[in-house]
Amino acid sequence: MIDTILGPWHWSVSGLLISAVMFALLYAGKTFGVSSNLRTMCSIAGAGKHTDFFKFDWKAQRWNLLFVGGAVIGGFIASTWLANPEPVAISEATEAYLASLSIDAPSSGRQGAGFVPHELFSLSEFSWPSLSLLLLGGFLVGFGTRWAGGCTSGHAISGLSNLQVPSLIAVVGFFIGGLLMTWGVLPQLLRIYV
Repeated sequence: MIDTILGPWHWSVSGLLISAVMFALLYAGKTFGVSSNLRTMCSIAGAGKHTDFFKFDWKAQRWNLLFVGGAVIGGFIASTWLANPEPVAISEATEAYLASLSIDAPSSGRQGAGFVPHELFSLSEFSWPSLSLLLLGGFLVGFGTRWAGGCTSGHAISGLSNLQVPSLIAVVGFFIGGLLMTWGVLPQLLRIYV
């Protein structure tokens, strides 16, 4: 069984599981979204005393907190005990593109290379400019999530499942923003900071 868990799975398995979760949530009258947990945690901490936005029955959202907690625990279990020690296999074109940005590909044979480039995700490569970029990026993600009325999982999975037009507009915006960032802004930042 462990070989089955560690082996590659067809993409349709995750699609079917996501669909099953969505049908269960629709049946239970719940909506899915990860970013709404921040509002719940702020409400638990007492933010409702200062802002009306946080005044709601947070106990009704315990199931969503459990979901996020399970995702964190599942990620830890997967990365600690179920991780494949082989570096990720990426195309030669991607390796060449990363090399043009002075980044070694994860599959470059470095010990413990993992799934992500060492230059971007290693504590030994930490610098104040990279920390400032992370903080700015985190702020922009939080701002965008609040402005769009939800995160990518909430809009793309739950909103589209409910045929909500605002979610469709948000998802189109997410994709356009992601493409612009990936092909326009990020390469320029990497040339400056890496």
